[in-house]
Amino acid sequence: MKKFDRSLNGYNVIQVNAFLDDVINRVDDMITKMKQKDLEIDRLNKELEHYKKMDATLNRAVVVAEEAASKYKEASLNESDLIVTEAKKNANRIINDALMKAEKLEGDAARLRRNIVAYKRRVRSLIEQQADIIDDLDKIDIE
Repeated sequence: MKKFDRSLNGYNVIQVNAFLDDVINRVDDMITKMKQKDLEIDRLNKELEHYKKMDATLNRAVVVAEEAASKYKEASLNESDLIVTEAKKNANRIINDALMKAEKLEGDAARLRRNIVAYKRRVRSLIEQQADIIDDLDKIDIE
């Protein structure tokens, strides 16, 4: 604590005034610094609010992106299921077409075999008839 010299009417006025001036300067400095700190606090609070808004916006964007990714994933899975189903239908159709063609070819082959057998019989029959005619002709020459 500051001690003042005594004078005729109490304390030394010059010392007291100098002390008061010093106190006033210090208080003014403190008030100025407090105002600066308040301004800095206000600025930081505004900046914090700005970052909080940005954080909220980013969080919403992340949620929206996650939802969109989930929808795209679901749509992709559905589309892949449709593609697989369609491919299975096409494969079944191709297999059925191939089986029908194979059955037709087997039928055609069986018909051709029957025709060949019938043709061989006719040719054999014609050859036998020709042989009979030749035998008959041989009999005519001999007689």
